[in-house]
Amino acid sequence: MKVTILGCYAATPRTISNPTSQVLEMSNRLFLIDCGEGTQVQLRKKKIKFSKINHIFISHLHGDHCFGLIGVITTFAMLGRETDLHIYGPKGIKEFILTPLRLSGSFTSYNLYFHELSSSESEIVFEDEKVLVRTIPLKHRVYTNGYLFQEKPKERKLNKEKAEQYNIDKCYYQNIKSGKDIQLDNDTIIPNTELTFEPEPSKSYAFCSDTIYNEDVIPIIKDVEVLYHESTFLEHDLQYTERTMHCTAKQAATIAKKANAKNLIIGHYSTRYGSIEPFKTEAEEIFPNVYLAEDGIEFEF
Repeated sequence: MKVTILGCYAATPRTISNPTSQVLEMSNRLFLIDCGEGTQVQLRKKKIKFSKINHIFISHLHGDHCFGLIGVITTFAMLGRETDLHIYGPKGIKEFILTPLRLSGSFTSYNLYFHELSSSESEIVFEDEKVLVRTIPLKHRVYTNGYLFQEKPKERKLNKEKAEQYNIDKCYYQNIKSGKDIQLDNDTIIPNTELTFEPEPSKSYAFCSDTIYNEDVIPIIKDVEVLYHESTFLEHDLQYTERTMHCTAKQAATIAKKANAKNLIIGHYSTRYGSIEPFKTEAEEIFPNVYLAEDGIEFEF
C-alpha cells in the first residue's frame, strides 16, 4: 500500500504548497482522493499515469478539495482517454462538474459516472473483487465524508511441499488457496491449515478530511492500519476549531489512539504557521507513530 501526498495544506494554494489531494495505491489500483487546485501538475511531477486513475473520491465541495477536478477531467479528455471515470462525492458534484463543461463547450471522450452521496450513515460506495470503500461521515461546515479503503482477505499461500507430499493434483491448488480442505482417494481429509500458510495481512487506509473532533468515526475506522486525519491547528489555537470546524494535531492523535490505528498521517495544516514540525511534536504526546504529510512525499506500508 502506497500513499502519495500531492497537496496537504488548508485554504488557498501558495507557490510553496498545494491544497489537499493524494493518491492511494492498493491492490494494484490507483485511487485519487480529493482534488485541490494544482492536482494535475502534481500528478505529472510524481509521474503518476493519468490513465490508471479510474476512481476519484471527493470529500466535500470546498474549493481547496475539489477546484482541480475540472482541470483533471478536461486534461484526461485532451489526452484521448477512453476508459470510464467514476467520481464519488456529495450531492451536487454532478452539477458542479457538468455546468462548466457545458458552458465551455468541453466534451469528454469517455464516460463520466457520478456517485452522489447524501447519507449521514457510513455506506459502501465501491467494491470489486479486491477492494471495498465505505464512507466515513464527518462533521464540517458543509456535508463531508471521509473514506475507508479496505483490502479484502487475501488467498492463503500454498505449501507446495506438503501438497506434493500428499500427491495432490495441481488442479486442486486453487481450491486449497481458497481455504478448502482436501479429501484424498483413501477418504482421508487433509485440513487446509496443513497445506497452506497464513496469507499476507490485508491493508486498510482511512482518509478523514475536514472535520471537527468527532468520536463517531472511531467504530468505522477501528484497527485501521493507516489513518490520515486533518490537523489544521496547533493546540494554542484550539479556540478556532469550533468556528471553523477543524481539528488540532492533538485531537487527530486522540482519534488515532482511540481507534487503535497503527499509523497516523497528519495534514491540512493552516498556512498561518511557519513550520509544520510542531504538529508532529504535539501529536506524538498522544500517539507514537506519527508522520507529517508534505507535498510530494510518499509513504509505503
